[in-house]
Amino acid sequence: MITLRCATTNPGKLREFRAAAAHFGHGNIAIEPVQGLGGLPAPVEDGQTFEENAVKKALHYSAYAEEPVFADDSGLEVDALGGAPGVYSARFAGEGATDAANNQLLVERLRGVEDRTARFVCVVALARAGELLGVFRGSVEGRIVDEPCGPHGFGYDPHFFYPPFGATFGMAEPARKMDVSHRGQALRAMLAWAEAHL
Repeated sequence: MITLRCATTNPGKLREFRAAAAHFGHGNIAIEPVQGLGGLPAPVEDGQTFEENAVKKALHYSAYAEEPVFADDSGLEVDALGGAPGVYSARFAGEGATDAANNQLLVERLRGVEDRTARFVCVVALARAGELLGVFRGSVEGRIVDEPCGPHGFGYDPHFFYPPFGATFGMAEPARKMDVSHRGQALRAMLAWAEAHL
């Protein structure tokens, strides 16, 4: 059994990480949070890209675990907003902002804007004892809708319409979303690499 530690306190992400291991057939990989993560000093996420932040977090937290540690940085890029909220997706409406506040600001910024194209991006970095093992990226194209739809997912999912499904990510069943999502793509690549090399 391979154990990978994840550097997140976000229960939605942890749930998706564990579901991905099972969904993509990596039952021999256990995903656990970094022990005592909430009490550890956090790195400053001042990178200008998802890659920079993911690598910074993975390297930082890998010093606190015996097993390899992975960290993700992910978010929404909206073309009409010049790629915003981008690396600021979780704090678009300010530090400690709720999903509802971020979504409300997004809809307000796009009021009257015709171009609604957007993409979700996820970068996962894997490190062990301060050494970077790999960086894995996924992205998925869609468009932003004003009205939130669907009980599933978290973050911007209810406002992210994915044309091949004819539905928002908030309406998609978690397993179906995992097959195409940005996080699913990046995790699938990382899990395959981990099984082959660890």
